[in-house]
Amino acid sequence: MANPIADHRRPNYRSNCAVKAADAADYRRGSATSFATVVMHLLLMLTLAVLAGCASKGPMPTFAASSLPPMSESGETIAPERWWTTFDDDGLDREVNLALGQNFDLAVALSRLRAAQAVTRIAASDWCWDVNGFSESSRTFGPGRDSSQMTWGLDASYQVDLWGQIRSRVDAERFRTSATRSDYQAVALSLSAEVARTWYSLIESYAQLKLLDEQVETNREGLKAVELRYAEVGEGGPNVLRQQQLVQATLEQMVVVRAGIEVLEHQLAVLTGQPPQIARYEPGDTLPELPPMPFAGLPADLLNRRPDVRAAYFALAAADRDVAAAVSDQYPRLNLGASIVNSAQNPETLFRDWFLSLGGQLIGPIIDGGQRRAEVARTRAVVWQRFSEYRQTTLIALQEVEDALALERRQIERIQLLEAQFKSAELASQQLLQYFITGNTSYLDVLSTVQSRQSLQRSILSARLDLIQIRIGLYLALAGAFDTRPIENNGLLLDAPQLTSERDSDAGELLPPPAGMPVDVSPAPTELPSPAAGSGTVKPAKEFDLNE
Repeated sequence: MANPIADHRRPNYRSNCAVKAADAADYRRGSATSFATVVMHLLLMLTLAVLAGCASKGPMPTFAASSLPPMSESGETIAPERWWTTFDDDGLDREVNLALGQNFDLAVALSRLRAAQAVTRIAASDWCWDVNGFSESSRTFGPGRDSSQMTWGLDASYQVDLWGQIRSRVDAERFRTSATRSDYQAVALSLSAEVARTWYSLIESYAQLKLLDEQVETNREGLKAVELRYAEVGEGGPNVLRQQQLVQATLEQMVVVRAGIEVLEHQLAVLTGQPPQIARYEPGDTLPELPPMPFAGLPADLLNRRPDVRAAYFALAAADRDVAAAVSDQYPRLNLGASIVNSAQNPETLFRDWFLSLGGQLIGPIIDGGQRRAEVARTRAVVWQRFSEYRQTTLIALQEVEDALALERRQIERIQLLEAQFKSAELASQQLLQYFITGNTSYLDVLSTVQSRQSLQRSILSARLDLIQIRIGLYLALAGAFDTRPIENNGLLLDAPQLTSERDSDAGELLPPPAGMPVDVSPAPTELPSPAAGSGTVKPAKEFDLNE
């Protein structure tokens, strides 16, 4: 028979083993619960992804530039990047140089570019942890003992780019920056062309003024001859009046030309960033000879080179990345968080108690009233809008080249015909003058040929200016990006403040990404890709050197 007292005093080894077994079972149940929680979270993530609709972006619309027909016949000379130097005109080089350094429209375009680069850096910051510091101090007063509490620490949050949404947004902003950079180059090219047009219009005006001055002297000599001719016979009053009218009409043309010169000087001053009140120029009165016609090249090369076409393409690529971001927004987001806190009731224990907190948050859309699907539809519509604008821009670029080539050919023919007319008018004027002296023709015939000859002289000058303007348009239609920094130490620059160049300022460059940021730093493409139909891969422009 068992002794109860002895049994009570003996250690209960079986009971202790049972407790340990129960603890082990609880640990296994806890581990199983943790594993089940992880599995449940994974299943929930997959369920939310399925509920997002399994949407895909689809390929970006493209077209093959290689299928375009060749350009019309052109020259064999390759135009330089600074196309205006082909005229070999130091005065023009000086004015374009001033405009590139001081024009405020170009400064506005440069500021837009720097703002776009800053927006890209803002978008790229989502790749980094967001770390904030905080500090709080309080003191409680009451009937009992006063107490104080000091708390400080760091709080960090990070969104995991599970579906590439952040990268798509960053790529979209990079493309927009590339488009803005191309817009800047287009403004610089247009500015150089406007300066050249104004400069040669000013030269042509001075040439017209010189020609009109010569014609006034000729007409005054004719007036004296007419007065002398009819003074001998005592008649011819109307003929004298007609000759006086011709002199007055020529003087009136001089007034018009002088007014035009003043307006052109004001325009050129504003283009170069100078006050129009002090605009005074002496460009001369001789128009330059036309340089050899440039080589138009292949349509694909032209489209890769033109800044406006590149801007339209980058806008299309940015819209395509917006679609990718909108599609990714339909999927769950994973946010990570961490914080470290130190809390103390007095300065002596300030660094004694530390609290570390780690956590994650999985957020996915379930019901949003179709908002995200509507955003995907909107961005896709914008893609097709940008694609149509891109195609239209390419057609306009080709049209501008073809128009300039056709106009130059026809303008040369026109000048040849005008010069032939002038030779005929010159001969007719000389012969009719002899007939008038011998009394074989009337003065009206002589007056008519004189007016025709003088009008043809002015028309030839205007036609030569038009030919130069057409050539400037051709250079502009063929031109691509160039280094917009003003040329220094060339002996042509005036002492005037210059706008900061985009390469000379850190404000216009992208700062390097923080360590660990997944940024591809490969250089930007120098050619616009034309992927085959169905290809939806578009790589963003990664480099922001303005004058690449």
